[in-house]
Amino acid sequence: MKYAFCAIALLAATAHGQQWEVGALGGGAFYLNNSVTGAGASGTAGFRPGLSAGGWLGHTNGGRYGGEVRYLFQLNSLKVASGGETHTFGGQSHMMHYDFLIHMKTAEDSVRPFFAIGGGLKGYRGTGVERAFQPLSNLAILTKTSEWKPMLSLGAGLKWQLNAKMLLRVEVRDFVTPFPKSVILPSPGAKISGIVHDITPLVGISYLLD
Repeated sequence: MKYAFCAIALLAATAHGQQWEVGALGGGAFYLNNSVTGAGASGTAGFRPGLSAGGWLGHTNGGRYGGEVRYLFQLNSLKVASGGETHTFGGQSHMMHYDFLIHMKTAEDSVRPFFAIGGGLKGYRGTGVERAFQPLSNLAILTKTSEWKPMLSLGAGLKWQLNAKMLLRVEVRDFVTPFPKSVILPSPGAKISGIVHDITPLVGISYLLD
């Protein structure tokens, strides 16, 4: 949480004399699979497609640059799959991050493409019911635990000016973290490769504050 407060303090320090914006957004969450290999077996481990919802508080200087503090909640079941069999387990995540925005046009334009880059923290959490035996436990164990990871946020999108106070936004984000190996625990002798890519399309609406 201290990182979120630091981001808010940074936003406040840099946003003096600028336009404030508050908004809410929602959409999907689609993870790329990671490979898992064990003794005599292989498969994939990661997260099923799910839903996202959250909000942001941001600022812009009316030109091409701005920034925002964001929070996003996701529902994505954990999964491990091999040989046509898939085992799932309830899961969710929480993201808190600060992003810098670079707009391709100024605030005088009604449609503004933008790019975003930032960072923060992502908390993974298993919420399913643990059992004495899990299918595919020779590869990975899906656990009822939580784990926080540093996160890189990358994205691009468009803003539409609906009227003097309202904006519509569509965007796609890639939230990148190390793999949460406490929540999806590799079995003894097994290895899970790579990092986590969470491809998240979002639609939001915001209100410009005086």
